[in-house]
Amino acid sequence: MVLVFILVKYDVSDSNAEANNLIAEIQLLQSQQVELQQALDQLHNTSQSETEKIKKLKEKLAEIKQGLSKKESNLNNKRGELTALKNSIATRPIAHKDDLIEDDRGGEENYLIGLKVEGRRIAVLIDSSASMTDEKLLNIIRRKNSSIQNKKQGPKWLRTKKIVRWLLARTPKVSQLSVLAFNDSIHSLGKSEWVSVNTDATLNSFYEKLDSIVPAGATNLHKGLQAVSRLNATDIYIITDGLPTTGESNYSHLNPFSGCSSLLGSSKSISGECRVKLFRQTVKEAGLADVKVNVILLPIEGDPSAVNEYWSWAASTGGLVISPAVSWP
Repeated sequence: MVLVFILVKYDVSDSNAEANNLIAEIQLLQSQQVELQQALDQLHNTSQSETEKIKKLKEKLAEIKQGLSKKESNLNNKRGELTALKNSIATRPIAHKDDLIEDDRGGEENYLIGLKVEGRRIAVLIDSSASMTDEKLLNIIRRKNSSIQNKKQGPKWLRTKKIVRWLLARTPKVSQLSVLAFNDSIHSLGKSEWVSVNTDATLNSFYEKLDSIVPAGATNLHKGLQAVSRLNATDIYIITDGLPTTGESNYSHLNPFSGCSSLLGSSKSISGECRVKLFRQTVKEAGLADVKVNVILLPIEGDPSAVNEYWSWAASTGGLVISPAVSWP
């Protein structure tokens, strides 16, 4: 038997179209492969970039944690130091050696804002007249006619001595100090015109002499200011209770004093108006234009013009007038 296979070419045009379709599909797939590869490469690059960012952020976070750790350690150290300081302050005894001020309550009040003891040459001028024993005129008259001990125990004089101690204890050690008491005359409390308050012995010497003073006589501010003027002080602290009651000028030749019989020697009393005139003339003759004046004005009956006059004078020199409460110092 002979088998004859005949290969017949059938529909050739359809075969070409199919081949073209396959080629187009292959090209599309290749194009998609390129796009996918590009997308993959981009993702890879992005991944590397993000990885670097994450790495840097981790490093930054580590630095921050390290910095926080150091700050926390420093904070703990500071807390320890603060606790130690608080314990030290709580257990430290109160030192009174450099400040010898005492009062009846066992302490002192420091609420006088603005009153500061300062200056190169400081003069403390203490009114030691009879009026410095008490606030009320009747009590002043009674003490004026009493014993020396009773005058020295006057409540206003005891307070005056506390104020002097307050001022002296706060005088800078680099400053020169002169302490004068005035009434009808001048009394120096120092061993010399100027001293340095750099030891307790010096302060105690002032206090001892202060304790020996007996408040008596008239208020001759003229003598006090003239003494300060001769010392060439740079700062004055005056402790008084009112305007002067007597002076040193030849008032009979001054027209403003024609009606002030007490200043002309024909009367033992002086009016408020004449005291104002006397004060202004006293300040004028003192010649203390370049000296800073501070006044601690204590209370007294019957002298309402004192605070205004002293305030005008002190303000013109850059100083202060203080009328402290009874509880100070």
